[in-house]
Amino acid sequence: MAEEKQPYLSELTLIAIEAALAAGDILRQGFRTHFQIKSKSGHHNLVTEYDHKAELAIIEFIEGNVPGSQFLAEESGASGSEKNGITWIIDPLDGTVNFAHEIPIFAVSIGIEKEGKMIAGVILQPITQELFVAEAGMGAFMNGRKIQVSSTTTLKKSILATGFPYNLEENPADCIEHFVDILKAGIPIRRLGAAAIDLAYTAAGYFDGYFEIGLAPWDCAAGKLLLEEAGGTITSWSGDPFDIRARKSLLATNGQIHSEAITLLTRSL
Repeated sequence: MAEEKQPYLSELTLIAIEAALAAGDILRQGFRTHFQIKSKSGHHNLVTEYDHKAELAIIEFIEGNVPGSQFLAEESGASGSEKNGITWIIDPLDGTVNFAHEIPIFAVSIGIEKEGKMIAGVILQPITQELFVAEAGMGAFMNGRKIQVSSTTTLKKSILATGFPYNLEENPADCIEHFVDILKAGIPIRRLGAAAIDLAYTAAGYFDGYFEIGLAPWDCAAGKLLLEEAGGTITSWSGDPFDIRARKSLLATNGQIHSEAITLLTRSL
């Protein structure tokens, strides 16, 4: 069977891709060089000068091509106008701690929301040059090749990804105990340190599922659409619809292991 190629993309998606590629070039140039690192709230919640440089490049490029847009970005927050009904949800450097410690696992994430609905998402891993793209109703692609979630049917045969909140010592939603429960079930877990990559790799079938708590909109906006367009399922740990702005629990899977994962994540401690 012939490999399904990426369809023609909308102008907005092409602009998001160009913006992500420009930011990726900035991050590659700065990676493993000397740069300023500052701490935000929470342990190991870092920001570098390259977070700011990449974010500025993204916003300036989009503003120049799609005037009247609104932005929700990790470093600068909400800005712009609502004239065209489009909001660009931006994480210029997802995985800042990795970047700051010279670990080559980080991403640029840009989600496009129109009138409250995600219409496109772009995630770029600048070091490996993996470019993930999704448009609502058009499928999900990596470097122009169609991707889909894994076909794993049971949790026992799965490999999962996870992450931890910056306030881990407070153990929000008993996330430590849930993590231990999954380990005790004999399920291997990977911790990459970049939610956008976790979601993209689940969409591509590299992981069978991914769970975390407390993500910000820019961490998961693009990845949510990518996963859904790849045939996956994303909810809260309890199975309720996932809201990218709620900053609560997230469970993203290939769909086939979703019920089992919910059962494990919600059983009594």
